[in-house]
Amino acid sequence: MVTCADTSFLFSLYGNDAHTPRAVAWMKKCKSALTLTSFGEYELSNALRFAEFRKAIAPGESALFLAQFEADKASGRIRIQVCNLAEVVEEARRLSATHTLAGGHRGFDILHVAAALLMNATRILTFDENQKRLAKAERLVVPL
Repeated sequence: MVTCADTSFLFSLYGNDAHTPRAVAWMKKCKSALTLTSFGEYELSNALRFAEFRKAIAPGESALFLAQFEADKASGRIRIQVCNLAEVVEEARRLSATHTLAGGHRGFDILHVAAALLMNATRILTFDENQKRLAKAERLVVPL
């Protein structure tokens, strides 16, 4: 079973926000690795640095949180799966054409769902309510 994680979940897991306790609790009970793409990894690192820039987290915390993320990658708790970006974009185009006019979905949220579908994920972890609706419409389980 492939479980993908989007940036909202990962930011809560490694950063510090209102959803952090739920993200940490999920990881404690989760027995399998979380899967994400390299662009998900990029988005997380940028989101943490941007939070530090905005002073939403303390100076130096983005580096600390990223070090924790790297440790989880090294231990196998986080797995980066290489995806063909052209295939992800093509699937994202389909999702956008099918769902965006009715649901108002943002580009990166669509890319995360498209990648999850192409990786044959059964679940996606997100705290983004609109992304949850998109994922559920595509028959992904959204347990949070």
